Amino acid sequence: MKPTLRPGPLLALAACCTFASAHDLGQDEALKLRQAGVILPLEQLLHKAMARYPGAKLLEAELEEDDGVYTYEVELLTADGVVREIELEAATGHLRKDKEDD
Repeated sequence: MKPTLRPGPLLALAACCTFASAHDLGQDEALKLRQAGVILPLEQLLHKAMARYPGAKLLEAELEEDDGVYTYEVELLTADGVVREIELEAATGHLRKDKEDD
């Protein structure tokens, strides 16, 4: 029996991958950007994120680039047991998003 390939799911996956332009940056890239003064230190912005939720614990922090804009995406577990996703502009520390993570 010959396997049947259904194009629907494959086309949907290809479309998602094509339109997703944000990508995570590695440690070396982040260090170069920090040394060049393009982004603020993660530690500085973590203090800002953690101050929003006293007693929270850091779950994850990532530096992402999307169309030339660098953002830190931080996930926290609040003292109430809620996971929050906080997005900060890496160059300025401006809060872009603070929402309960799904």
